[in-house]
Amino acid sequence: MRAADSAGRPIPSSVLSLGAQPLVSANAHAAPAHGGHEEHHHYTTTGLDSRKIAIWAFIGSECMLFASLISTYLIYKGRSIVGPFPHTAWTNPQTGQVMKPILNIPVTSASTFVLLMSSLAMVLALAAVENKDKPLPAGAGLGDRMLASSKLWLWATCLLGAGFLAFQAYEFTSFVHEGLTIKTNLFGSTFFTLTGFHGAHVTAGVIWLGTLLAIDYKRGLGPKDALNVDIAALYWHFVDVVWIAIFTLLYLIPD
Repeated sequence: MRAADSAGRPIPSSVLSLGAQPLVSANAHAAPAHGGHEEHHHYTTTGLDSRKIAIWAFIGSECMLFASLISTYLIYKGRSIVGPFPHTAWTNPQTGQVMKPILNIPVTSASTFVLLMSSLAMVLALAAVENKDKPLPAGAGLGDRMLASSKLWLWATCLLGAGFLAFQAYEFTSFVHEGLTIKTNLFGSTFFTLTGFHGAHVTAGVIWLGTLLAIDYKRGLGPKDALNVDIAALYWHFVDVVWIAIFTLLYLIPD
């Protein structure tokens, strides 16, 4: 039986087929929405995930923070009236005590190397997470298994970050024993404020990486977690780059 319009005239089959196509097409497009689980990506107009945009915005604000702290140090550099000084000896006019330069360049160079190596470990941790679903090649050796272990490299990053903090704690306590505190002179005030803020950021990074390590032990980190690890890696690399600037300006360039 053929369909008819309101006037009783038969409707051609070609028109019926054209009218049915949008319904079929709409149902075909709508079907996937009701079945299966789709991963939701919060992309922005830049093509990047919103979480990655957020960490870049946060890093930008932190750049302004450290720029202000470094600028303050540079403004007051060499203006301290009393010692100890960072690069030159100072004799106390009241007691005649000679205070040697306070900065210990070899120790800080070692701590800088440790922090830079933590960045390498972070890169390897991210690569291990991204490639977790790829099977190891036949006859893979110990080196291949180590490179594929995200737990190993997250542990390495955390321990190297903690090692840097241990160096900083040793440096701070030795400075206090030698007579330099945050209230001693302008150098002490700006030095402890700048390096203390950086140490606080390293501490936050170690805690963050520790949570990722705990997740890796609980359920395992895989490619679906790569973005979260990448965001943590961006923060960690930022902390390392800031320290390179601090180390160069405070330790390597004399007054």
